[in-house]
Amino acid sequence: MESVAIPPFERFYEEHRNEVLRLLRRRLGSDRAEDAFQETFLRALRAYGRLHHGEHLRAWVLTIAQNVALDTLRRARPASELVEIGADDDPPAYVELAELTDGLGPKERAAVVLRYGYDLSYEQIAAALDSSPDAARQAASTGVRRIRRRITT
Repeated sequence: MESVAIPPFERFYEEHRNEVLRLLRRRLGSDRAEDAFQETFLRALRAYGRLHHGEHLRAWVLTIAQNVALDTLRRARPASELVEIGADDDPPAYVELAELTDGLGPKERAAVVLRYGYDLSYEQIAAALDSSPDAARQAASTGVRRIRRRITT
């Protein structure tokens, strides 16, 4: 069996560039595919001189492209898991509760907003208010009672 000659890199590039770019666009989308495309052919060029034959060049370059795509996705994964700050258009809890908590003392207002607006535990509220968990619970309870009285009357 005779081995297939290795074509010049330029011809190899011309023959496979469209298919490689299609694969990378499917895997990564148009934005990231361009950089991955360049990386793929850069890796291929670096290894091209070490090839012993020109068989299966298509499979070889598509494997390189697939590896580049996987590397790109791995590098991007942590960023994609981050929650985008400011993406939520809802007003903060203290704004939503402002009408209800108007007229409460500062500690009661803070305790009500932190407990019912931000769902903090009484221990967390106590730390924020520099008090005990029991005092935080009492302030929230008193604030809610005053709000109920004002709403029902």
